[in-house]
Parts: sequence; structure tokens; C-alpha cells
Amino acid sequence: MVRRTRIAALLTLAMINVFTLTAGIAVARMLPPRLAALRVPTVAAAPVAGRDAVLGTGTQDGPLPTANGLRNALAGPLSAAALGPHVSALVADPATGRVLLSEHGGRLMTPASTTKLATGLAALAVLGDDARFTTRVVRGAAPDSIILVGGGDPTLAVNPFPAQDYPRPATLASLAAATARALIAQGRRSVVLGYDTSLYTGPGLAPGWPAAYIGAGDVTPIVSLEVDQGRLTTAGQPEDSDDPYNLRARSSDPAAMAAGSFAALLTADGIHVTGSPAAQAAPARPAEIASVTSPPLSAVVAQMLEESNNVIAENLAAQAVIEELKRLGVTTGIHLVDGSGLSPQDAIAPVTLVKVVELATDRPPYRALLAGLPVAGFSGTLSAGESVFAGISGPAVGSVRAKTGNLGTVTSLAGLAFDRSGGVLVFALMADQVPSAMMLKEAASAIDAAASALAGCGCR
Repeated sequence: MVRRTRIAALLTLAMINVFTLTAGIAVARMLPPRLAALRVPTVAAAPVAGRDAVLGTGTQDGPLPTANGLRNALAGPLSAAALGPHVSALVADPATGRVLLSEHGGRLMTPASTTKLATGLAALAVLGDDARFTTRVVRGAAPDSIILVGGGDPTLAVNPFPAQDYPRPATLASLAAATARALIAQGRRSVVLGYDTSLYTGPGLAPGWPAAYIGAGDVTPIVSLEVDQGRLTTAGQPEDSDDPYNLRARSSDPAAMAAGSFAALLTADGIHVTGSPAAQAAPARPAEIASVTSPPLSAVVAQMLEESNNVIAENLAAQAVIEELKRLGVTTGIHLVDGSGLSPQDAIAPVTLVKVVELATDRPPYRALLAGLPVAGFSGTLSAGESVFAGISGPAVGSVRAKTGNLGTVTSLAGLAFDRSGGVLVFALMADQVPSAMMLKEAASAIDAAASALAGCGCR
């Protein structure tokens, strides 16, 4: 019985081998003509297709919308009870700068996060769209001392972010590795670490900010050296991810957290760090040991606007805002105590926000401001589930690019709308006396409806 089973098994294996060999021979005979038919990709010697503009220029061939037409289109949404009694609006033609409708357009209003439009414009004007922020390690005054110097990089991380995150931030891990290599090459394996945050000074919290902002995950104290924007994991460690949904309490001492993380990385790279990192100023004109640089400012501004990032806004504001806005001609209708709009003491008129957006449409170096604006129904705080404005619908979808803003009883929206005739309108819609925080979503929906009305009408 065993012998029969063994013979059957051998016969079966033999048949399988014959089948496999036969199939292999057949495939081999087919390959040459198949391979000959393949076309190896090559780079074309000349453009294959022309490049068309994604969006029109927005210039109006026909008549502009009229004040009465715009007023009729906006009357319903802007009279919603949820907006309260203090509503302002301004609509303009960006090609000419002509104001088409002003309903208390010069009145100072609490802007909330639409403040970030002014912050982004000023930063691009002062620093340039390709500017980068540098975090350095330099020699200290003592022979065994090195100092980590904050360069105001609001995107600095401890370790690389997940592959899908953009822009890719500079990391302390990369800086520590470069520092360790340089020290070891010099025969140094033990250092005392200090950290310098003197790039800009002042309180970490702006006027009008409650300490609860840190506990609620809105912001971290603003200093020129921080990592992961102060965001923490459940274990209290830097998060190493750009996660706008992390509403855990942020670090209350972001510079010390960054320095502590850097010390741990140096240790892992073979450098002994004596004691704990201490805050200290770097010497004048110190010798640099290593450095890392941020993504370009254009990408940083776009990230700030799309996700309404408060820490990025505050770091940019600390390096240039009010004086530059004055130089650009934005001289009235603005009073700021921060760069993010978190403070209820901020005040901006709709005409000022419109002026900021017009400058960005008119001057190519500032176009990154427009590139970062959320697109209704598609990106950032105007997409599903991202903010109280997420319900925007109708003609606005894909046709409105705008910065959102909201505080407890404040709602605002400012940006661009492509109207039904193909023209572009610049607008700012603001309400800062919403009757109750419980009505904020309803108020934002009314502002959404007003923006959709602008996109849906020719308003002649």
C-alpha cells in the first residue's frame, strides 16, 4: 500500500514537471515578439502639449457688478439673526481696485484668523518668498560649550514627519547628527549645551490671550526656538507630525523642550551632554558648528493659511508685520496685538483685508498668499470637517478661495470669488457680535451663504 502511494506521488510530480517545462517553452517562444513590441519611455524633444491657465485672469470684459446687484445678493445671508447687529462687508474689483459695495467697510472689526492674511503679506514683503529660517549650533564662550540658537523657524521638528506631510520641516535629528560629526572630527565627545532664544523678545502670550489657549491646544508660548509647534503626544513628548486636530495641551516651555530633545539626540549620536541644557545668549559672531534650514517662506505661509496655524503666524509676526504693512500702503483700519488673530483686542476693517488681498493679486512676489488660501469644498478650513465654515456649498465650491476666522462670538471670511460671469471679486465679510457662542456655526453658515451668493451672481 505504501509502495503504491509512493509511485502515485512520483507520477504526479513528474506530470507537474512536464507541464511546467511545456508552459515555460511556450512563454519563452512568445517573449521575443512581445518584448520587441514594448516601447521604452523617452523624454520628448519638444513640448507635447501647450500649457493653459488653470484659472482665468479675472479681468472683466463686460460691466462690473453693481452696488444694487451685490446688495440684493447679500441682503438675505448677511441679515441672518445669528450674525448679530454688527456686520460689515466690502466687495471690490481686484483689477481696478474699485470698491463695488461697502456696508460699513471702513469700520474696525475683530478679525479672528483673517488676521493671518496681513501677517502673511507682511512676511512675504519683508523676507521674500524664498526666505528660509536657520537653526544653528555654535561654539559657546567656554571651551566645552555649544549653544543651540533659535532662528524663528515655526516648522522645526525633532524627527522627520510622516512621508505624506508637506512641507518637509528641518529637524533637530539632522542638526544633531551634523553637530556630532563635526565634534567627533575635532576630537570632542563631551559638551555643555545652552540654548539661545534672543532673536525676538517679549511675553510668550500676546495681550488678550488667556492661559487656557495653551491648555486647549490653540498655541504655545511664542519663542524663536520651538519644535513641533509645541504639540505633544499623550506621553508628553513632541508629536513629530503636523496634526491640526491635536487639541491636547501644548508645551508651556517650548524652548526648553526643544533643547532637551536636542540633548537626547546628541547623546544617541555619541556626544555626552553634561548637565541639563540652560538658557544663555550666544557670543557675538560665534563660530558655527552646524545648521539646518526651513522650507521656503512661500510654503510656510501657505501652510499657515490653509490650516490656520497660530504658531506659524505668531513667529512670522514677530519678525515683521505692522511697519511693513504701513510701507505697503496699508495705513488705516488696522490695530494688531498679535499675528494670528487669537486676541479679541485685534481690529481690522474689511477695507484693509480687501487691500491686503488686492496687493497679493497685483504683485507676483506675494502670490504665495493666494496659493495658501483654502478652496471652498476642497482644502483647508473650507473643506469638510475642518472648521465651522465646512458647510460651504453651492456656487462657492471651487470658486471661492478665502481665509476663515472665528473666535467665540466672531466670524469672518476674506478672499476671492469667481462670479458667474467669470470675473473675480475680492471680498471681506465680518460679524463680531454673534449673539452667543452656541450660534457660531449658524453664523458661519450665513457667511458661507454670502460668499456663495457672490460666486453665484453676475449682480448686474
